[in-house]
Amino acid sequence: MGVSHKTRVVIGTADCDALGHMNVARYFALCNQNGFAMQGAMGWVPGEVVDGQRLSFAVVHSESDFKSEVLEGEALVVETDISEISDRSATFRNCIWREDGTPVFESHWKSVLLDLDTRRAAQIPASFRETLARYMSP
Repeated sequence: MGVSHKTRVVIGTADCDALGHMNVARYFALCNQNGFAMQGAMGWVPGEVVDGQRLSFAVVHSESDFKSEVLEGEALVVETDISEISDRSATFRNCIWREDGTPVFESHWKSVLLDLDTRRAAQIPASFRETLARYMSP
């Protein structure tokens, strides 16, 4: 079984919209932040040169399910792992849970590995692929 990257957050006033619940954009922002943190934990910090390259993933397709409303003051866990790896892309599984384990959001993001200098899709280096594989979901 693979590992996942988890971050605990508490939803504040700025995260909520006029309807009094967490704004849709915040769900995506939390997943994006957690994904960048996961990539950094792998040693591939977005924007930094690693093994002579500046690489980061860029979302090209997403599918999402909103499972439960989230209100100000709620504590959540954002979890990211990987469900698929190909030559130039990976599919990230993002889940947001209440601390009691109740799911509130799930999203799958197919992302290409982007060479930040050429702005083109790049082949996933063997060393990065090996690290990504550790985050594969069962």
